[in-house]
Amino acid sequence: MSITTFNHLVELLVRRGQRRRLAVVNGIDDHTQRAVEMALDEGIVNIIFVGGKEIISRNQAMAHYHSHIEYVPADNPDDAARRAVALCREGKADMLMKGRINTDNLLRAVLNKETGMLPKGNVLTQITMTEVPGFDRLLIFTDSAVIPFPTQEQRVAQVRYVVNAWHFMGVEEPRIALIHCSEKVDERHFPYTAGYKDIIAMAQRGDFGKCIVDGPLDIGTAVSPQALATKGLSSPLEGRADGLILPNIEVGNVLHKTLSTFIHARMASVLQGAMTPVVLPSRGDSAESKFLSIALAAL
Repeated sequence: MSITTFNHLVELLVRRGQRRRLAVVNGIDDHTQRAVEMALDEGIVNIIFVGGKEIISRNQAMAHYHSHIEYVPADNPDDAARRAVALCREGKADMLMKGRINTDNLLRAVLNKETGMLPKGNVLTQITMTEVPGFDRLLIFTDSAVIPFPTQEQRVAQVRYVVNAWHFMGVEEPRIALIHCSEKVDERHFPYTAGYKDIIAMAQRGDFGKCIVDGPLDIGTAVSPQALATKGLSSPLEGRADGLILPNIEVGNVLHKTLSTFIHARMASVLQGAMTPVVLPSRGDSAESKFLSIALAAL
């Protein structure tokens, strides 16, 4: 099926009929519980609540899904994070989700060199999928939460994660744009653009699997054939990018907040690179956004 909306994504997961095991760290807040309910209702997850049983069990809506829920005790949120990460390390959970815990505390458990879940040599980074009103397809962009200024190695990993996400969604040859404020390499002022040609060469060699990568492009020429034509430019992406590899966390954060605040785009974000996907919502995310992030992780 063609995946052009989040509804299509959820439909794909439902049709697969496979429940992923989601370990939720201290999921005592209302939005997390509502997101979990939505995922349970769609039949795409089984839930392991790590910590917070006394509070969560008061939610009578959870009783309806009791056969798909289990509880693991924890002394406090930090202990819950350590126990949830251990479940992922041991293959007893397929995904990890942040509930009521500081992001730094959860990441400390994820990144612990002895007991964490980031394999040596892997890059932990965020990808965000967005459904923009009036746009004809979903987009994935990097990284609004984790890596301040990606190195070339980290940017290569970001390309790989975005390509893999599209492959999981059945897109045979995703189109990936390396974003800059113009379409010209500027090694003096923006040295990262000099590395774009090497990433393009990697894609042409097949290092990421089947995909098309081009850049530098601005966001307009990356996603709009009209903008590309107006500037008199050509690109193998043809203004139809599926993925946007952004220069740094500032660009990623501004794009994320702009899309969600001004045009109310639907959003889903997960961390990639760990042993399992990590759903790391911000406190301001809606229950729907958290549910969509669970769905993206379940992919």
